[in-house]
Amino acid sequence: MSEENKTVEGEVQAEKANTAEGGKDKEKKQARKGRGGAPRGKKQPQVAPEFEERVVAVNRVAKVVKGGRRFSFSALMIVGDKKGRVGFGLGKAKEVPEAIRKATQAAQKNLIHVPLDGGTIPHEILGRFDAGKILFKPAAQGTGVKAAGACRAILELAGVRDVLTKSLNGTNPHNVVKATFKALSDLRSVDEIAKVRGKDPKGLRL
Repeated sequence: MSEENKTVEGEVQAEKANTAEGGKDKEKKQARKGRGGAPRGKKQPQVAPEFEERVVAVNRVAKVVKGGRRFSFSALMIVGDKKGRVGFGLGKAKEVPEAIRKATQAAQKNLIHVPLDGGTIPHEILGRFDAGKILFKPAAQGTGVKAAGACRAILELAGVRDVLTKSLNGTNPHNVVKATFKALSDLRSVDEIAKVRGKDPKGLRL
């Protein structure tokens, strides 16, 4: 066999080998697609079935660097089961969906239990955080949730159906959320107070 024929035959074999490798790569890509895996950066928020989520605020922030501005997003989320468990979380990312996903995961990790007396709160309480200050009062059945903005979303997801609120200071949603959670976390049920005082819970009720 001449040298030219050997060269041609070697090129043909190399082309066949490349074609076979390309086919394997295609099969691997198709197998990956068949797994149903979501591409990176496009993950959907994973919330437990018993929880509902609400978006409180989405802000765009810019970082000024030598080459220009770099934009990113921060999201403030509330999750709750309307049965006394509620939480909030803050997430930051280059895209809004990813920021919401991170905030939702953080909220599910920071849940608090809110003691309820029927459909209202057990007693009056004042929540404070930085410049935010909100007053909460129990209300009779049928009153509804007299609140607005982030405070209303938190109370509804916590399962409160009747309550009176008054914002005494501050409109920043972050401060309002943290002041509300501070108040809800400081609430004590009648049974807890009666146990501390060593008295009958029925004697403490008005």
